[in-house]
Amino acid sequence: MSEPIPQKKRILALDGGGIRGVFSIEILARIEELLRQHYGRPQMVLADHFDLIAGTSTGGIIGSFLSWGEPVDRVRKLYEENAGAMFCKAPWWKLRGGLFDAANLSAFLREFFVEENGTLSTMGTARLKTILLLVMRNASTGSAWPVTNHPGAKYNARVFPDGTVNSECNLDFPLWQLVRASAAAPVYFPPEHVELGGRTHSFIDGGITAYNNPALIAYLMATLPCYGMSWPQGEERMQVVSIGTGITRAKVSEFLRRYVNALSYAAVVPSGLMESISKEQDMLCRILGRCLHGGAIDSEIGDLIDAAGDKNFTYVRYNREFNQKEILAVETKYGGKFALDNLKMRDYLIEVGREYSQHVQLSHLI
Repeated sequence: MSEPIPQKKRILALDGGGIRGVFSIEILARIEELLRQHYGRPQMVLADHFDLIAGTSTGGIIGSFLSWGEPVDRVRKLYEENAGAMFCKAPWWKLRGGLFDAANLSAFLREFFVEENGTLSTMGTARLKTILLLVMRNASTGSAWPVTNHPGAKYNARVFPDGTVNSECNLDFPLWQLVRASAAAPVYFPPEHVELGGRTHSFIDGGITAYNNPALIAYLMATLPCYGMSWPQGEERMQVVSIGTGITRAKVSEFLRRYVNALSYAAVVPSGLMESISKEQDMLCRILGRCLHGGAIDSEIGDLIDAAGDKNFTYVRYNREFNQKEILAVETKYGGKFALDNLKMRDYLIEVGREYSQHVQLSHLI
């Protein structure tokens, strides 16, 4: 007889990171395996356990599949079968939009996220099994857009409290376009332009916000009254499981530091900022929540697992740093840079993900 899932609000948050998302998938597979064993439900999917799934960029793609009700093995196969098409080099006449042609990724998502009758699914579709949070940046307004399908969200209302009709209800955005928009990494992919209510919204990757690691914004949206969910807080009432795509420190070589002008540092500024902000989001979650597992924030702060005080949720952070020696070895063996678009290192990332997934413990999840 299968055991019922305890009543606790559960959040799963998935970082961005391009092809490094396959590292995250292996951790997700271990989580699903342990939950299936514990509850005696061999067909259980993560959408049966988590109430809210949040994702940015590649995490948004993975999270959308999971919220759709797909088992992790199916998500793994989708990545295996479509990664090459996703990272298809753009022809020379399209290079102004990005290094990669978004047509294949768009077609894949458009064909996947459809209703039973074949019509395109919107953010408000009933086919999503959980609350889904996708993070993107609205380049038209210059603001971060964490968008959910929760009916209580302000901009998910059809009519505002003052009686004004909302002609741009977020629930009406095509789901596939929001997923694609969340993964529209500048330089790599062109922006996603979405027409709604007679206006064009141009979206770029959610990594160009403070929420490439979406764990903290997921918690805030679940609990702050302005977002319409107002979930109860406390260690016995809420859980946040956050999964990264691996840490690569943005360092400047000695040669650049000594001999090259300041403009050369520009190459490491975006990745350096993203790494720092993601680490800060992780640290804040460990301060607000009871950290059950996670690597050290740094050599001074440590992992904060024993941090005292009342906590608003339990928190787990699964992530792994790739040191410079490992990165050099991978680049030498597989060719190319240790970058989010290097498909050659996919098998290595899968292997490392499976090794790291042994950190996942059932006690972290229930």
